[in-house]
Amino acid sequence: MIGDIVVVSGLPRSGTSMMMKMLEAGGLELLTDGERTADDDNPRGYYEYSPVKDLARDSSWIPQARGKVVKIISRLQYELPDDLRYDVVFLQRDLTEVLASQEVMLARMGTRVEASEQEELRLRFERHLVELEEWLAQQTRFRLLPVAFADVHEDALRAAVRVSDFLGEVLDTQAMDEAVDESLYRQRQR
Repeated sequence: MIGDIVVVSGLPRSGTSMMMKMLEAGGLELLTDGERTADDDNPRGYYEYSPVKDLARDSSWIPQARGKVVKIISRLQYELPDDLRYDVVFLQRDLTEVLASQEVMLARMGTRVEASEQEELRLRFERHLVELEEWLAQQTRFRLLPVAFADVHEDALRAAVRVSDFLGEVLDTQAMDEAVDESLYRQRQR
């Protein structure tokens, strides 16, 4: 690993849990707590570490992440301490798919999303991604590898090799390939 910490990031519902599963299968150690258990929306688990949610107020847990992989949603990347280096595997997914996946998840929880709310969320996500990309380009502590969710499902082995090369690790790319469950690519747009 080149950086101090590997961060798997992206918008919610962009495939971050899938990438965490791949990296675990590849042989990397994850920082997770199992607090959020698998469900219909993420049947293989969420791979979260609950203190991440409070990163803006408390980063005291960060030393535990050294040499490991931690999932941090994109809006919290700004809160990572300046004194460490981060290798970020950033999941990208078509916003129509992200929003559809989120809508299904919310419906399972009994929440209905109006079309106007969906459009506002799309605009917020678009703005956020542009601002984050510009900000990351100015940060020397981050190395970034964008990974398209659709590309992983199209050729998971090739994606696994790219990630392995980026991290400078000898990962079990065959196991990473096998960790991708094609049946979980729901709300497919292409």
